[in-house]
Amino acid sequence: MKKTGSQILLECLQQEGVDTVFGYPGGTVINIYHDIADYPIDHILTRHEQAAVHAADGYARTTGKVGVAIATSGPGATNTVTGIATAYMDSVPMVIITGQVPTPLIGNDAFQEVDIVGITRSITKHNYLVQDIKDLARIVKQAFYIARTGRPGPVLIDLPKDIQVASAKFEYPEKVELRGYKPTYSGNVRQIEKAASMILAARKPVVYVGGGATGADASEDLLAFAEMTQLPVTTTLMGMAAFPQRHPQALGMLGMHGTYYANMAVTNSDLLIAVGARFDDRVTGKIASFAPHAKIIHIDIDPTSIKKNVRVDLPIVGELKDVLNNLSATLSKQSEKLAAMIESSAGWRAEIADWKSSHPMAYQPSDTVIKPQYVIEQLRELTSDDAIITTEVGQHQMWTAQFFSFSQPRTFLSSGGLGTMGYGLPAAVGAQAAFPERQVIDISGDGSFQMNSQELATLVQYKLPVKIAILNNNYLGMVRQWQEMFFDRRYSETPMELPIDFVKLAEAYGATGLRATKPEEVGEVIQKALATPGPVLMEFKVDREENVLPMVPAGAAINEMVLAS
Repeated sequence: MKKTGSQILLECLQQEGVDTVFGYPGGTVINIYHDIADYPIDHILTRHEQAAVHAADGYARTTGKVGVAIATSGPGATNTVTGIATAYMDSVPMVIITGQVPTPLIGNDAFQEVDIVGITRSITKHNYLVQDIKDLARIVKQAFYIARTGRPGPVLIDLPKDIQVASAKFEYPEKVELRGYKPTYSGNVRQIEKAASMILAARKPVVYVGGGATGADASEDLLAFAEMTQLPVTTTLMGMAAFPQRHPQALGMLGMHGTYYANMAVTNSDLLIAVGARFDDRVTGKIASFAPHAKIIHIDIDPTSIKKNVRVDLPIVGELKDVLNNLSATLSKQSEKLAAMIESSAGWRAEIADWKSSHPMAYQPSDTVIKPQYVIEQLRELTSDDAIITTEVGQHQMWTAQFFSFSQPRTFLSSGGLGTMGYGLPAAVGAQAAFPERQVIDISGDGSFQMNSQELATLVQYKLPVKIAILNNNYLGMVRQWQEMFFDRRYSETPMELPIDFVKLAEAYGATGLRATKPEEVGEVIQKALATPGPVLMEFKVDREENVLPMVPAGAAINEMVLAS
């Protein structure tokens, strides 16, 4: 039986197990929107195409599935670019479907035509322009396969309108064959044995975990490996929830706003075991001074990430679960040597404990003004352990990483690589759509929130009970902090003095708005928000010039931290 192109697309989505898509209709995808009502696929209409991609991103990060977003051609397609780049930088599996003008008009400057394949070439794992309906099912099959395998990432399918209305017999391929694309899943046995030997010989080892551990669902394997070896574990921002932050071996975040003890441990280590991390410049600081005494083992599914930013003594390319389990098995066969290593590195663990004790994560509390860190701590205390936290980008993002103490994987959603303001609220839409019964909290700054605040309408329309916590200091806080510390306090264009009434804004969309202006009101507002059905916006009027500390100045080594204002 023949089906139209739009029907074939939707049949393919069904075959891939897609139950929810996010998008915004338009002229070149109107056929898809006409047919989607005939399929058991939920569609969530965001108020901006960028938000649709972030929502699909949030859905993907929390579920581990491939997120799907749909947008029309021209401005609809270009509005997806920031969302696609965000997912690309953070290795999120996504398929983005954009409409395109009919194939005979491509290249003729037709109304709402844009070369989205060309535009997104450098920010997608792969992209396609469908030019023959006979290729459509194969392309969709390949797109999902590429998005979820190897190092995950976004794949774009540009689908011209005439292909959507053409007809063809539907046959979904059973398997994918792609020349030149064959991810390596099993780590090399000899390299794993060599890694085990390096661990057994180390006296000051540290494990450094990135977002790849979450993407590979390797948290349990990582925990087992860490507990068996007693190695201290530090994470990147993206890796935070991959290792329980209240675990005694956890060192918290590494790098520019990392903990004192994580930065000191890596600087003084003799072996660094990088697990699914890519040595971002916010982590390494001055590369010449990064882990200067350490040999480095780098475990990653993506061979192009290895030796990209730092020297590596032992690369292991493979799927993290496979490599960690084989490494643990190899070490367990040498139990006497492992016990000797653990005993000989006791002094190292004691040294780290001293750093933890002397320089804990802390801030100066206040009885008169709300400290943003206090809000984060209260949110941590009053929400459930499996609450999903999204953030925008800026000071509030770093305070969340420093003070929330995540305990479960896939519970912390933030734009790490691209640093996209406006990410958190739509990502929360996707997370809440995936898990309607779980608590979903978006922690935001007043600047970031205004990037995609229109998505309050999406929350209300779909009855998604996301709670939003705005830490309002009436500044673009992180830029202001840099201006204070490195630009003689010249606050150029960072004050956001217009007194926006966020409570009334929430109410205008049909949500609930709450506000706290004193420290004693913080807990009460959070409790009331959590007890209120539907979306709730909480505005906290926080200390205007509170800084995120510790901080490593740009270009400095990670042990050269500013510890106090």
